[in-house]
Amino acid sequence: MKVTLKTSFLILAIMLMGYTMSAQRRAKKQADEDTAQWRYEIECVETGREGTYLVKVWSYSDRKDVAIEQAKKNAVHGIIFQGVPAGERGCFAQPPLARSSNLEQEKAPYFSAFFADGGKYQKFVNLSTDGAVAAGDRFKIGRKEYKIGVIVSVNKALLRKELEDAGIIRGLSSGF
Repeated sequence: MKVTLKTSFLILAIMLMGYTMSAQRRAKKQADEDTAQWRYEIECVETGREGTYLVKVWSYSDRKDVAIEQAKKNAVHGIIFQGVPAGERGCFAQPPLARSSNLEQEKAPYFSAFFADGGKYQKFVNLSTDGAVAAGDRFKIGRKEYKIGVIVSVNKALLRKELEDAGIIRGLSSGF
């Protein structure tokens, strides 16, 4: 059987596509594992418009593009469950939206869907740096891992309303 140059290139292209797709699946799996562990740090950058938080989220990953996407999930997760500590530039500490420390486990099916790829969390977050990571916001912390800081804007007012409407948290007017 005679193998032509054209056939050889076709076979090579198919093999490269398979390898690329496999690498992307591995990166996605690693990102999902990192998200399941919620490994991140969150800090206030400055006060945003009314009802928004401008935060820097430090995510851990071996790939910059994965860390950037995870930063969105981490920012929303931090505002719901951790709150935002006080920072420079007039930032005041913000308590978490969740009053119960067990809320994530109690409402696990809701939050699993909420934080899934393409989930509702995306409605409340925007990257403020258009995906660009400043040189000082990328640190190598191991042989293959980086700590990457991404500035994210989160619409806290809409997020609160979503969680209230879904019955996940109580409204501010519902009393203590």
